[in-house]
Amino acid sequence: MTERPIEPLLALASQLVERARAGGADVAEVIARAGSELSVRVRLGETELVEEAGHRSVGMRVMKGQRVALTSTSDLTPSGIDRFISDALELADLSQEDPFAGPADPDQIARGPFPDLELFDPAMGDLDAEKAIAMARAAEDAARQSDARITNSEGATVSRTAGVMALALSGGFRGGYRGSYSSVYVVPLADDEGGKKRRGFHYSAKRFLAELEEPSEVGKEAARRTLRKLGARKVPTCEAPVIFDPEAARSIIGTFAGCAMGSSIWRKSSYLAGREGTEVASPLVTLVDDPHLPRAPGSRPFDGEGLLGRKNCVVERGVLKTYLCDSYSGRKLSRPSTASASRGAGGGVGVSTSNFIVQPGDLTNEAIVAKTERGLYVTEMMGFGFNAVTGDFSRGAAGFWIENGELAHPVSEVTISLNLDELLKRIDLVGNDLDWRSSAVAPTFRVSAMTIAGS
Repeated sequence: MTERPIEPLLALASQLVERARAGGADVAEVIARAGSELSVRVRLGETELVEEAGHRSVGMRVMKGQRVALTSTSDLTPSGIDRFISDALELADLSQEDPFAGPADPDQIARGPFPDLELFDPAMGDLDAEKAIAMARAAEDAARQSDARITNSEGATVSRTAGVMALALSGGFRGGYRGSYSSVYVVPLADDEGGKKRRGFHYSAKRFLAELEEPSEVGKEAARRTLRKLGARKVPTCEAPVIFDPEAARSIIGTFAGCAMGSSIWRKSSYLAGREGTEVASPLVTLVDDPHLPRAPGSRPFDGEGLLGRKNCVVERGVLKTYLCDSYSGRKLSRPSTASASRGAGGGVGVSTSNFIVQPGDLTNEAIVAKTERGLYVTEMMGFGFNAVTGDFSRGAAGFWIENGELAHPVSEVTISLNLDELLKRIDLVGNDLDWRSSAVAPTFRVSAMTIAGS
């Protein structure tokens, strides 16, 4: 993997914008990407998979009046580029008019310089297939050797990706940045009573290679998480407090994020429609979307429409303050963009979060458990039982039963349910243990009561 400079991609994107405009487009926007990926998997000490690939592509959005077309290609030969541009212009002629179509407000376009968010690690190029296989083998070996009850494995995977993107808009924007990401993931199996297999996992993921947990430590933690599931059983159906650990909590917050996007609001496919300025969560909950955190997974210096990224407070002390909008959903909702646009490799624009974060409280995970006389501690959720229109929420769950403020025994095969609106309002304890392995980030939190369906 070699470090790819931004300027050649910016020059290419700018040239394509000019050619599309010369061909009759009123608006032309081009995203150019280049990069490489590596993924290896080791299972039971043997290498099962080595995948390495490079990519270079361009995507374009053109507008003729209110008619929009999207095209993309990885054929960057002169003839491929000619066909790419002519296809875009022809598709625009054939498309239906959309009265809300248009580029971002020129007055909001960022002009730079852009903040250096430390999103790219040059050392990522040192991670070749041989080193990645050694890391995966070390991680799996540590898991398998940590305890005789670890009898099998679904393997260990090491991945890395790095690349550069450049964006050029006919509205005057030019910008780009590099990014990288790497991860180690281990999935051990243990034998339980009745011939059951218990599966656990652990992973580490960072933008900078040196910040990854040691593969052996990832493996040991994966084994520990697998072994603590031994003897898991159902609990009687009841209503009780439910604690979500950071991994499960991030899933809840990600579900809420989808409902807070302007695209969901104007489509009336979210229970949050018409709820701005009203209580949608506990006063203990403040949710922000912040793209400017150095080295964070979802950070970006500007959004997909060339607007300078900014921190948006979505929920403040339980009150919904704003929806996240790109320019299109903003026009639909008669409001400005919140600089929350993302642009796909094909040139299409939509709303997205960056780093979507529940602000931490001041309690440790252990303190929240200790404050819970009796309830369920959730470490995993399965399935996707959620209706975004009504907020009804019901998912399979696994974790531990709590008695007298302590984890008493593992639990599996139960279902937890409560309307998401009520779930967030019932949060009565918030932890301080933010986990930055993904772009949705939440600490441990407790919901005062949920329905737990078991035996």
